[in-house]
Amino acid sequence: MKKEINYLEYKPTRPSTVKWHCDEKGMVTIEKENKGFFNRAAQLLLKKPKISYIHFDEIGSIVYPLLDGQRTVQEIGEILHEKLGDSAEPLFERLIPYLLSLKNLGFIEM
Repeated sequence: MKKEINYLEYKPTRPSTVKWHCDEKGMVTIEKENKGFFNRAAQLLLKKPKISYIHFDEIGSIVYPLLDGQRTVQEIGEILHEKLGDSAEPLFERLIPYLLSLKNLGFIEM
């Protein structure tokens, strides 16, 4: 029998290795260093940047600072709903895949 995963109980956190900041409007930007052989070659040959800047939208900019390893996904969703109201709906159907995408990119740990 397969055990079901309850993502609402997870307490995601931002790794200390991920550099990020909020601008004066509260919008989050992550700085991702492009490392490795292929990235270095692209930087030299194609003038690709050493650092990429990933700019989050409004929802991401609300969620990312909340990922402190103390709050559950349930609590983060409730805060998001308080700030955005019904425009956050369908809340958890959007929030959980978003968090899993951030995890796959290495921007958070779950």
